[in-house]
Amino acid sequence: MHDPYVSTFLGNRFYLTRPHIDDVAIDDIAHGLAYQCRFNGQTQDFYSVAQHSLIVMQIVPEEHRLAALLHDAAEAYLGDMVKPLKNLFPEFSEIEARVMEIIGHRFGVDLANLHPSIKQADRIALATEKRDLMPHSTEPWAYLVGIEALSEILQPMPPQTAKQAFLEAFARVS
Repeated sequence: MHDPYVSTFLGNRFYLTRPHIDDVAIDDIAHGLAYQCRFNGQTQDFYSVAQHSLIVMQIVPEEHRLAALLHDAAEAYLGDMVKPLKNLFPEFSEIEARVMEIIGHRFGVDLANLHPSIKQADRIALATEKRDLMPHSTEPWAYLVGIEALSEILQPMPPQTAKQAFLEAFARVS
């Protein structure tokens, strides 16, 4: 039996159950996140995981910006599974944790134990995204109780713009 892998933008093989540090490339991460829509595409406009990561990075203190930028990096290889579905597949969460550990090692940052400021910024970004990108989702989300959205209205970026912005941000904070 062979190990399942994902073919990446750069033409690499990323082995899902045996991720290796040498298989992690920031260009693959930026590309994968920029071309992946948040919320399974259930938004009024295309809005990428890369842009989400950029917003989270901008909210946190400077010393946590690299980890914030990469906090969803595993999704470049595994996809952005919506939380209710992810909760039904605990093995997926285990694979995701291993991938995040390898990505963290590759870039010298602890992605297994995210700083509370990153988790808080992620929720602020989520509240903002719900408000600006999902106008028909009027029900309250329990994990957003007490979280204030950003005052600015989100302007979704095209994938190539988000990819370039992600790579530029990575160059600044790494």
